[in-house]
Amino acid sequence: MEREINFPSKGFQIAGTFSLPDSGSNLPAVLLIPGSGQIDRNENHKKLRLNLFNELSDYLTGKGFAVLRYDKRGIGSSSGDYWETGFYDNISDALSALDFLRNQNEIDANRIFLLGHSEGAFISTNIAGQGADISGIMLLAGGAHSGEETLKWQALKVVEGMKGLNKWLINIFHLDVAKSQQKQLDKIKNSTKDYYRIQMISKLNAKWMREFLMYDPSEDFSRINVPVLAITGEKDIQVNPQDLVLLKEIVKSDYEYHILSDVSHLLRPEQGEPSLSHYKKMVQQPIDERIPEIIVNWLKKQMNSK
Repeated sequence: MEREINFPSKGFQIAGTFSLPDSGSNLPAVLLIPGSGQIDRNENHKKLRLNLFNELSDYLTGKGFAVLRYDKRGIGSSSGDYWETGFYDNISDALSALDFLRNQNEIDANRIFLLGHSEGAFISTNIAGQGADISGIMLLAGGAHSGEETLKWQALKVVEGMKGLNKWLINIFHLDVAKSQQKQLDKIKNSTKDYYRIQMISKLNAKWMREFLMYDPSEDFSRINVPVLAITGEKDIQVNPQDLVLLKEIVKSDYEYHILSDVSHLLRPEQGEPSLSHYKKMVQQPIDERIPEIIVNWLKKQMNSK
């Protein structure tokens, strides 16, 4: 059963879908927190339809969990302006979603878990690091380094996967990708506007970028006192899969991690050398079947340990 809902957050109305199993009460619940960019409650962008969260929601409700997923501020049916929304605004909206979920009659407020993908994983880390009253967090394609370090690593990996004209241009002109990126990052950090245009073509959410660049999740990881599940694909070129190994030394609470072979940042199977050029074809497949199984097994383990 699904219900269309709205909840207030800092003067805005955030729209979402509240999904429930066919039967049961006093239910455990999972809050799904979306990744970066202009994506809706299902993690769909007009140019790339991931359909990740509706797929996960269906799986989780089928296993007896209630699920809340929502449109980001200024996206889908949520009010506000995406281009004026920063990283910490997204955290505020996730906290408001958590409050909404906690106050639903069907929900056991002592068994609420966060599941974030990409940016949503960073947001989940921050919320847990603040000491929020939750039972655990699940991080899909999250990271252990600052936003700036993550984006620098990402840029180099993306270039490695380039082919055709773009790769030829970089090689023939001996372009220093790291140097060019640092110049852009410095410009963003020194900016004061919420957004601006790059070369009068693409629009950049500068407020979000400034805040994300400065955010260091390692500080929050060291404060987390709830169980953590982390899953990243071996073929991820947007966050470093080896961050999950590093977290073994940082996270002081119960920590389980999985680096899945031949899985991308989109949590789909990927063969060969990883590349952004595979994304449009990749989203035509369902998510890797290991991921929902790992999630539900971990959730059951946490509830059995209470």
